[in-house]
Amino acid sequence: MTRRFRRLMLPGALLLPLLAAHSGGWATITVENLPDYVVARQPADLAFTVRQHGHQPLNDLSPVIEASAGKLRTTTAARRGKAAGEYVVALNLPEPGEWTLTIHSKFGPSSVTLLPLRATGAGALSPPTFTPVERGHRLFVAKGCITCHVHRQVARSGLVKVGPELTELRFADDYVTRFLENPSIKPPTGPNRMPNLQLKPQEIAALVAFLNAERQKQR
Repeated sequence: MTRRFRRLMLPGALLLPLLAAHSGGWATITVENLPDYVVARQPADLAFTVRQHGHQPLNDLSPVIEASAGKLRTTTAARRGKAAGEYVVALNLPEPGEWTLTIHSKFGPSSVTLLPLRATGAGALSPPTFTPVERGHRLFVAKGCITCHVHRQVARSGLVKVGPELTELRFADDYVTRFLENPSIKPPTGPNRMPNLQLKPQEIAALVAFLNAERQKQR
């Protein structure tokens, strides 16, 4: 497959969260600034945006975050943020460990379970670090891509399956970067269009690394 052909394919294939001509009560959840780790017993704000069909911000919801680590469980209600559709949760994980966070939007069944987040002890000397591919994997979940697309490297991906599968697709890095910076470089040709999620340069770089990573073929 030529690079030119891949570029022509991209707008139809790389629709992460998107607006679809699709009925039903589902939404994407986009975490604004995904931390590598938090410190146990020290509050840290986690902001996220809820968009109906990946596009329309939803206000006046009552989202909650459930956090679990072994037998420990906490549930925290979100408050409205400043931007449309934005909510903020004050995370305060009670013990060090690997915590699983599930954001329940309270818009129909729409929720997302993030990849485990480590809570360190105060003064920890070795906070966790991630490779670009690992960080891109985490962002694929946290930014809402998991809702619309199947990716066989990502558990529970393709919850509504309105976008194409991305597991085997590869694209030119520079074009993917420009497309994620500004999806309007390719006008929509049908009812679906990619919203601009205002991704930061380092987030885009990590997503590109994950999407284009070489993988062992599954048997």
